Amino acid sequence: MFAPLNLKGMVLSQTPVGDYDRRLVLLTRERGKITAFARGARRANSPLMGATQPFCMGSFSVTEGRDYYRLSQAEITEHFEEIRLDFEATCYGCYFLEWADYYGREFIEAKETLNLLWQSLRALLNTAIPNSLVRIVFEVRIMAINGENPEPEGEGRNVSTVYTLDYAAHAPLEKLYRFVVTPEVEAELRDILDRHIARVVDRRFRSLELLI
Repeated sequence: MFAPLNLKGMVLSQTPVGDYDRRLVLLTRERGKITAFARGARRANSPLMGATQPFCMGSFSVTEGRDYYRLSQAEITEHFEEIRLDFEATCYGCYFLEWADYYGREFIEAKETLNLLWQSLRALLNTAIPNSLVRIVFEVRIMAINGENPEPEGEGRNVSTVYTLDYAAHAPLEKLYRFVVTPEVEAELRDILDRHIARVVDRRFRSLELLI
């Protein structure tokens, strides 16, 4: 076994293992996407029970083994409990986590994607911005981070649509969710992204099926 590592990250998913354990997929700033096992995390008195749920963000102390990581301790700074209380927000949030899982790779640092997740989950709690627009901005940015920028296609695109695509791909993350668009522009953005995603993404996101 290797020396313990302290990684900053977020729980993307968890799966029960055996009677009391959990298998976690974590997106970490330093190591990218990793799999970690949390022994006893499903026991009622386990300090890891609340720290091994999707959306939990903080510091995770893990030990690297030959084939997997073992989680021994976690200090959670954000649980996003408000999202868990809203079915629609939960579906959108899980959809974002699925995207992060899709692009995540071990040993490829994920600082920008983690920051995007944090900003996007917070945006779901902002009633001034439609969740459907938060989804659009998130999709543009996570694809841009991974070199698959969506571009406006065809002639006659609304100038606001073109500007929004560029802004979502390049604006500072802390300023990403500070605007709204007209229904016409949002519909045009949705059409562009649906076509682009169908070409460049080879996975169906299960959370999306609950939103459609």
